[in-house]
Amino acid sequence: MAYTLQIGSQAPDFHLKATDGKYYNLNSFSDARILVVFFTCNHCPYVLGSDEITRKTAERFKPQGVSFVAINSNSPNTYTEDSYENMILRMNENHFPWIYLHDETQEIALSYGALKTPHFYVFNEARKLVYTGRAVDQPRDTSKMTVNDLDRALSEILAGQQVSIQVTNPIGCTIKWEGKERHWMPEDACDLV
Repeated sequence: MAYTLQIGSQAPDFHLKATDGKYYNLNSFSDARILVVFFTCNHCPYVLGSDEITRKTAERFKPQGVSFVAINSNSPNTYTEDSYENMILRMNENHFPWIYLHDETQEIALSYGALKTPHFYVFNEARKLVYTGRAVDQPRDTSKMTVNDLDRALSEILAGQQVSIQVTNPIGCTIKWEGKERHWMPEDACDLV
């Protein structure tokens, strides 16, 4: 079995606390036509470099029924910047247009097979996976960006088309696993393409 969710897979459910103090699960977003779940954090330069592009994409597609849900699965024992308290500070400072969830046990990162921060998963109305991977090809420095795979995938879905490129490799920092060295990845984790 592949480490990361495969195209056509059902979205794994979750029950996680957000920076607003409320708990959310998949059903909390049942009104969304398309759901984008992405793994992110507070410190990664690839996240910090591309957050504003992700914001623009989320804002662009929101009127068409696309909801974004961010999940931080990183251990704060690896980077204190990734603590729940710092997640709250980050949302208060940046006012991102998404719900920001804390995966304290890291079980959700495992159920999705998240490889990097950021790593995006796009689910259709039936909550089947139709795209996974990166948002852009230069997340650390978007001034050098030539491709926005997430934007293209969302545009194609909303136009009633099949996603032309369904899988790309996420580009970013590894998930920071509790009790492991900073760059450790599970043995069965590998590039997607």
